[in-house]
Amino acid sequence: MTQKFQSIKGFYDILPEATPLWFKLEDTARKILSQYGYNNIRMPVVEPTELFVRSVGEHTDIVEKEMYAWEDALNGDKLTLRPEGTAGCVRAVVEHNLTYNGPQRLWYMGPMFRHENVQKGRQRQFHQIGVEAFGFEGPDVDAEQIVLLARLWQALGIQDVELQINSIGDADERAQYRETLISYFEQHAELLDEDAKRRLHHNPLRILDSKNPRMQNICEAAPKLMDGLGETSKQHFAQLCALLTQSGIAYTINHRLVRGLDYYNRTVFEWVTTKLGAQGTIAGGGRYDTLVERIGGNPTPACGFGIGLERVFLLMQEYGINAQNQPDIYLVNVGELAEQKAFTVAETLRNMGLSVVLHAGGGSFKSQMKKADRSGARFAAIFGDDEAAADEISLKPMLGQGEQTRVSIEQVPVIVQPA
Repeated sequence: MTQKFQSIKGFYDILPEATPLWFKLEDTARKILSQYGYNNIRMPVVEPTELFVRSVGEHTDIVEKEMYAWEDALNGDKLTLRPEGTAGCVRAVVEHNLTYNGPQRLWYMGPMFRHENVQKGRQRQFHQIGVEAFGFEGPDVDAEQIVLLARLWQALGIQDVELQINSIGDADERAQYRETLISYFEQHAELLDEDAKRRLHHNPLRILDSKNPRMQNICEAAPKLMDGLGETSKQHFAQLCALLTQSGIAYTINHRLVRGLDYYNRTVFEWVTTKLGAQGTIAGGGRYDTLVERIGGNPTPACGFGIGLERVFLLMQEYGINAQNQPDIYLVNVGELAEQKAFTVAETLRNMGLSVVLHAGGGSFKSQMKKADRSGARFAAIFGDDEAAADEISLKPMLGQGEQTRVSIEQVPVIVQPA
């Protein structure tokens, strides 16, 4: 018996009934990104493993436990399927010297890969839109990216999402806070779970992000990084808050928000929802002013975010947002002459700007009309031998009310306005 294959756990197919809603999400994002002057960049899905170790952080969950990494059997290169997009985008900016003529606003879209526990809204192959701005030091670009996301949620019809923001300061401020945090958690060592104990001396800030219910009280009572910020970091954050208020964007300051990657500094933010259970973050990002230099470029301030498309898709479904791949015409053809001419007629109608599904495979008039109804087309174009001899078509509205009308082929677009 021939083996029947199935997709790998955590890697899934996006089926035709789902793709119209994906198109709506992607096309809306493209339009808004264009409004803000962001240009598309496309990077490979495979990068050197060391790129992620150096950028994301050696002691992060991603690098320690989640990367799909291997050694190329042909040449010994250590390679990784990208677990996130920022590192690859920075690599491309440095490699091609993209900021030589000035700052850059960039965006990309595609699959990312992490070996995670599979659950609703969390897959091992998942899709993101990433947005990165290089060469801008002020909080205005931080605010711009947050406002851009607010515009996207509004355009998609998504409501009840909350913006959480924080400042994690610069490297020297975090280093000092890190020691304070280690000392605090060491004093409460008996309350730490295994994850917290593992992170304590490598990445203590991530303990604040714990979802363990037993850890919440100790995390809430921890010293706040913002209390130890210098004047420059405080001013940057205050200006960001002022710009958000000026733009009418409500926000909550979450002192435990640190994000999971080592490259962030100053501004960090997340857009969250309560409608997706534990996977409530639908977009997040912040500043990473030292990352370009860390992977070989000149010192370049930068800010960016990623959108989890699967989670936004689930949220759109939760709100009952619909989209359909709706052709203008389903071309029914019955009769020897009609079948001979239908292919050319369909091409003629497409040249007029109409989307046309041509019935193929024969069948009775009744069976073809059933397929026309199932297709979701706005009109059934009935093309029999009589119509074929006269170069005409009978148009039957499939949605709502309307009479069947027989017109010349040239008149079809007058009645069937292209969608």
